[in-house]
Amino acid sequence: MIIITQQCKTLKIMQITLTRPDDWHLHVRDNDALKYTVPFTARQFARAIIMPNLTPPNITSQQALAYRERILLACPPELNFQPLMTLYLTDNTPADEIRKAKQSGHIVAVKLYPAGATTNSDAGVTDITKCYETLKALQKYDMPLLVHGEVTDPDVDIFDREKQFIEKVLIPTRKAFPELKIVFEHITTKDAVDYVLAEDKFTAATITPQHLLYNRNAIFKGGIRPHYYCLPVLKREEHRVALNNAAISGNPKFFLGTDSAPHAQNKKEAACGCAGIFSAPLAIELYARVFDANNALDKLEGFASFYGADFYALNRNTQTITLQKKNWTVPDHYPFLDGTIVPLHAGETESWQLI
Repeated sequence: MIIITQQCKTLKIMQITLTRPDDWHLHVRDNDALKYTVPFTARQFARAIIMPNLTPPNITSQQALAYRERILLACPPELNFQPLMTLYLTDNTPADEIRKAKQSGHIVAVKLYPAGATTNSDAGVTDITKCYETLKALQKYDMPLLVHGEVTDPDVDIFDREKQFIEKVLIPTRKAFPELKIVFEHITTKDAVDYVLAEDKFTAATITPQHLLYNRNAIFKGGIRPHYYCLPVLKREEHRVALNNAAISGNPKFFLGTDSAPHAQNKKEAACGCAGIFSAPLAIELYARVFDANNALDKLEGFASFYGADFYALNRNTQTITLQKKNWTVPDHYPFLDGTIVPLHAGETESWQLI
């Protein structure tokens, strides 16, 4: 249960304690990078859905389970963190691989990347109908399909790709598999919010901190701002407002998924910079900032700690975390491999801090 501590003279909320949250969409990379990325998430979140778009991608249960072991080795054991693994869907993923994944006990979902949609997605799906037998198995074994919701047709404007994905992929897929659990990941538009609201209990969505905090102007403020570039790209203000309304609504269809995606500073600040925003070091603080700004701190626990676990049919966490209202400065960068990595809001002042 969320505990809100008020400062009596001003009636301002100064501290909140909530059930330890989960991150339902996370990238941590692999091998040597893990020791730099995993602890940031583990100090805040009890569990995280780990994305499978490595090089090469995790297309088999064996690969996903081996990746899980590498993540656990990189995490300080006292943080008690549980990575929840996923498979990378391809045109040729065997339906029987879903059975193996379900039986593993550690693989909880399958990720659909349209081929070429984002980082390391070249091996993704070219035509969703080629995956129908696999989707049938997902529905049978009650495993969610996680979708990167963008079409990749170069003739479609980048700001319209999510809307087109709803019409061309999601609607016919839902019609073919009415009881398949689908998580529409990192939604960015009012169109996506409306779609999720119109669907039944088998459809949910994650929302990132960057899409709650910023519209597309942030990418171009004072020049090109590579650390605000992600895919799906930030959208218009009307869409950001719709996402905020969905997040604070208390509707269990919407829950936390950071999509934190680490890239070395020299890879982001390049002629062709990588897509991805690194929010892991201050993720829960960013969400607290959003809910505070919307006078909805009482709704944060459901969004961060309950609704995702319920959708995945997992037990809710029992530990708690505490955040205090306190200004602090986000570091300009953190060590990463043989260089550095720049977090979201580098060098800026944040108003909430995890104790």
